[in-house]
Amino acid sequence: MAKIRILLADDHPLVRSGLVNLLEPHGEFEVVGEAGDGEEAVAMTKKLRPDIVVIDLSMPKLSGIEATKLIRQHVPATRVLVLTMHENEEYVYQIFRSGAGGYILKNCGKEELAAAIRAVARGEKFFSPRISEIMVQAYLKKADAREEISFPSGESPLTRRELEVLSCVAEGLTNQQIAEVLFISPRTVETHKTNIMQKLNISDSAKLIRFAVENKIAGERKR
Repeated sequence: MAKIRILLADDHPLVRSGLVNLLEPHGEFEVVGEAGDGEEAVAMTKKLRPDIVVIDLSMPKLSGIEATKLIRQHVPATRVLVLTMHENEEYVYQIFRSGAGGYILKNCGKEELAAAIRAVARGEKFFSPRISEIMVQAYLKKADAREEISFPSGESPLTRRELEVLSCVAEGLTNQQIAEVLFISPRTVETHKTNIMQKLNISDSAKLIRFAVENKIAGERKR
C-alpha cells in the first residue's frame, strides 16, 4: 500500500521536528518536505506534489489561510490539513472557505493527528472536537439570527432551511460547501435552491443573489 506523502509547514523548526518524530513511526506516512513559511509551503507543494500539506495558520510571508487557497488553486490534488493553536470562530470560517479539508488543534493526541491525516487524504472532512463545537455554536447563533430576516411583502414565503441555503448562496458558497455547512447532501441543496427560485419567481442564480443582497439576507451567516 502506498504511503501518504506529507509536507509539513510551520515556522517553528521544533514543531516540525516533533511532527516528524510522531509521524514517521507510522509505516503509512512519509514526510517528503518541510516549509518554514507560507510562500515556501506553496512552492514546495508545486514541486513535490504531496498527498497532504499539514500547515499552521500563523506563518511569515504568507498566512496559512492564503497559502491554503494557493495550494488548492495550483495543486488541487493535494489536500490541506490545518494544525494550529487558534480556535476562534472567524478562523474556522476562513479556513473552511480557503479549501482546507480539516482543522485540528496542536494540543491533539498523536492518534487524532494520524486519523485526521488519513481522513483528509481520502478527501473527507476532519475537525477536532473543539472545532466541531465552535462550528455548531456558530451555526445555531446564526440560524437564530436568520429568523429575524424580513421580506418587504410581509411574512417570508421561505422555510427556515431555505433561508439558510439562500444566505449561503449569497455568500458565494458552492453546493458542496453549503451541504457541508448545513449537514445535508449537495442534491438536497440543489432542490432547496430550485424551490426558492420557484417561490420567489426568480429565474437564475445571479438574480437570486441580487434578491438576497437587496433584502439584507446576504452575509447573515457572518454576523
